Amino acid sequence: MDNNSDVSRPWYHGSPSALDVLRAGSTITQRYDLARIFSHKPSIVSISDEGRILHSGTTPGYLYEIAEPVREEDIVPHPRTTMGPGDEWLTGRELRLRLIAETAVRPAEYLSEAAVETLRRKTESLN
Repeated sequence: MDNNSDVSRPWYHGSPSALDVLRAGSTITQRYDLARIFSHKPSIVSISDEGRILHSGTTPGYLYEIAEPVREEDIVPHPRTTMGPGDEWLTGRELRLRLIAETAVRPAEYLSEAAVETLRRKTESLN
């Protein structure tokens, strides 16, 4: 388990789809705002050093809390994450969900097309 995570704290999932159960292999996080942003199905998520999250998602969605205990053996760190340590986890089994809210894209969090292109170029130059 990562030092930034404690399985007893709430876990969240954001999706553009209405769900009751989360499939094994799905992504969860303990960061409420990150899950909310994932509900918009972004192709790019940018988190500043100060923790401000911007994204390219345009889809309204749903924010869920995992509605049952999550055990350490139920999750593994996401192997291909671009997020910080402990931000993204993959589920190893189905988990029941509780709808918290329907979500709408917040204009202040939306990355412009120019910003998306700048981030893509920076990423490509690093590879």
